[in-house]
Amino acid sequence: MTIQQTTSTPGVRPGPAPPGARSQARPSADDARALAADSSTFAPAMALLPAPIRADVSCLYRVLRTLDDLVDEDDPRALVRVRAVESWAVGQESDTPETRALTGLASRHPLARPSLAEFCAGMRHDIARASVETDADFMRYCQRAGGSVGVVLATVLGTTHPRGQARMATLGQAMQVTNILRDIDEDRAHGRVYISRAAIERFGNPEPGAREELMRDHIARADALYEEGLEAIPLLREGRRAMALAAALYREILREIEREGYGTRRGRVVVAPWRRRLLAVRVRLSTQREREGVV
Repeated sequence: MTIQQTTSTPGVRPGPAPPGARSQARPSADDARALAADSSTFAPAMALLPAPIRADVSCLYRVLRTLDDLVDEDDPRALVRVRAVESWAVGQESDTPETRALTGLASRHPLARPSLAEFCAGMRHDIARASVETDADFMRYCQRAGGSVGVVLATVLGTTHPRGQARMATLGQAMQVTNILRDIDEDRAHGRVYISRAAIERFGNPEPGAREELMRDHIARADALYEEGLEAIPLLREGRRAMALAAALYREILREIEREGYGTRRGRVVVAPWRRRLLAVRVRLSTQREREGVV
């Protein structure tokens, strides 16, 4: 639901398809290995997916991650590549590594093209370094950058109820709020402020040691979104265990912010590996009990 990561591998880009390559070929197992190397937060969850779906989710992740990296790094190619995906999303011809990958995915899944266009609107916000004025603007950005990803992911995993996509959007919003709180110092160092001006007026500038009230307010908002978004998981056709673990791993970032004093120190909050392993065990045991009908 969000494509920001805990560890970074700068410079990795999907290359152009070799001559004669089939644009609709299924992604290889290398995609799954790349995902594992590229995202310590999501890798344990993605490992729980069946192999064919895991490869497609990995492919989707790499498309969105590449766009996000290009934008974050102020790469001069960023706007061109974002525009290409926007064109693809409305049915126009476009030939970039990202649109070739999306064409392959669309041959196997009913990708939510409007949500991909919405994601691109979030990327344009970042390129322009647009301001976030109100709480409504903040949630609109979280929908574009995270909720849209949740909807697209739902079209890959499949849902059993019309509410499934809407709840996956909410889960994506929750993860995006988490990202913003986790990366608040890093983003500000790069001239990007996602906390709304209205929130800053209420709670003050989000400086280390002076942002507890702001953090408490936004953590409560994220937790409410998680509670609603988790309702999506039983409605998925595939990947229920994976999404349960992804949500648990991401939500633990909020708990780590609390343990560290709500932003008393500068820098990105990182959940200890042993805590992530413990969460993985708990989720696996919980889902196993549900399958066996144990209350």
